[in-house]
Amino acid sequence: MLSTKSLSAMPVSNPQILAHPFLEKMYSDEYFPPALVDKLKDILMKWCEEIEAVKPADLPALYELSHEATEQINQLAEEFEENESEIETAAREAIAADFRFIAAAYGYEADIEELIAPRDW
Repeated sequence: MLSTKSLSAMPVSNPQILAHPFLEKMYSDEYFPPALVDKLKDILMKWCEEIEAVKPADLPALYELSHEATEQINQLAEEFEENESEIETAAREAIAADFRFIAAAYGYEADIEELIAPRDW
């Protein structure tokens, strides 16, 4: 779970999220190890669980949760490098697009740069 404030982990119920092909371009590119893309997807799905559990009342609350997810993605950079890959342009675009999609799927008109503000990628 992303936040220490959250209740308990609950499965994602948003039908848009459940139907969305997360990180599709990364999965289809051999440059990105599938196991690491799976870890990225897990972080995004945990962010969705957190949104559903906490139900952020406003954008600052949503950004707090998205920053936690972004920082977890930052921590994966070294693993990508160890596997002769990196979170580069194509990955950044795919990840940012999914952050934007998630925010919209939950009804937030969020600024993408603010959603991923603490990113190192």
